[in-house]
Amino acid sequence: MTPRKRSSRLLAIAAVAGLVFAACGSNNGGSGAPGSTGGTGGTLPPASLSQIGGEVSIVAVWAGGDDPKSEQYAFMQVLKPFTEKTGIKINYTATRDINAVLSNTANLPDIAGIPGPGKMVELAQAGTLKPLDDLFDANAYRQDTPGASALQVDGKQYAEFFKGSIKGLIWYNPKNYTGGTPTSWDDLNSKGQTATTALGGKAKQWCIGVKSDPGSEGWPGTDWIEDILIRQSGPDVYDKWVNGQQKWTSTEVKNAWTEFGKAVTNAYGGATNVAAADFRKSGDGLFTSPAQCVFHHQASFITSFFNTDNPSLKPGTDYDFFLMPDINPSFAGAVTGGGDLVGMFHDTPQAKALMQYLVTPEAQAIWPKIPNSGALSGSKAVPTDIYPDDLTKKAAQDLANAKIFRFDGSDAMPAAMSDAFLKGVLDYIQDQSKLDSILTNLDQVQQSAYGG
Repeated sequence: MTPRKRSSRLLAIAAVAGLVFAACGSNNGGSGAPGSTGGTGGTLPPASLSQIGGEVSIVAVWAGGDDPKSEQYAFMQVLKPFTEKTGIKINYTATRDINAVLSNTANLPDIAGIPGPGKMVELAQAGTLKPLDDLFDANAYRQDTPGASALQVDGKQYAEFFKGSIKGLIWYNPKNYTGGTPTSWDDLNSKGQTATTALGGKAKQWCIGVKSDPGSEGWPGTDWIEDILIRQSGPDVYDKWVNGQQKWTSTEVKNAWTEFGKAVTNAYGGATNVAAADFRKSGDGLFTSPAQCVFHHQASFITSFFNTDNPSLKPGTDYDFFLMPDINPSFAGAVTGGGDLVGMFHDTPQAKALMQYLVTPEAQAIWPKIPNSGALSGSKAVPTDIYPDDLTKKAAQDLANAKIFRFDGSDAMPAAMSDAFLKGVLDYIQDQSKLDSILTNLDQVQQSAYGG
């Protein structure tokens, strides 16, 4: 494995934050504040597609087959205009262990979803990921997608920002929680306890589930810790931690883990259920009768899973959210977010054509239009009236209004560090008394994971 360059990693973390933030907010005097009907002035031209024929292979995490509620179905809708106009056959494979696929350099697909900027840097420096500079006007792309330069290594662009999400949303059932938006973290816990008492003896404050697919078990727990850390200790500490300059055993980082541990203790089913509950279904306790919990911490995309098991649920009526409140007033307005990246491994004419298409406003607008998808577009040129419901628009508004924004920390860490973080979360959920030893081990991994 080629060591990552620290300068590249810093750029990816800092600028991808601007990428996601600016993709949903107004910029350069445009009219694209969430809720308006126009884009914010992106300059990428419309898709220009012609009959090419042939085929292209794609591997990504979006699964679910032909189920209209699935991520795979949504992605196929994005690809449909492309296939119709080019005649190119799509050979798509869904996997929940994308890192394993990308590690098999002898059998890489033409195009793949990239787990995060950290992995992108690794693949680019290994020489397996192809640069995209010649596929479209780089200046136009940067204007349409501010921060796109973050997806560069040694001055060359190696990935596209496909779609995004805002994290740190607290979901609730308006029928069970009527306490309004908490003004602070303490206020949230107080109101949560009041609502829990009103719901009866079995309800708990939180529904949490961290079970996921191979290679990513525990990631909802890493999101918890990231959201707490940036709100407790601010962006400077957060950046140092992501970049290997802040010890895991430091007071700031340990305090974030401890606060997450309190939520686990106050979660439905306790630690055993938190470890065993699939993240896709872990919010369903908001809708059971009697309710299992009052709150669920998850990103904007979770609505696609709410409606999988409960297709009659309606946004705003059956579920709503507020942004995770501030913890330290000095860092008010801090949020985190994520984004899906796409990269190219074989520069065939078919693969190039698809990468050119995926950055266009037409392609960028398709997934966010789908009801309950929770997707946010990465293009400034996409009009904000495409969002199918007020909740998604509200998520975009919260993202646009963020005073402090950072990209998902574990996605930007070196792979060895991110993997150890996931394992540490799982170990901590099972036994919180082991926190000191878990953090000490993470310090040791940190020393070897960050190349100079």
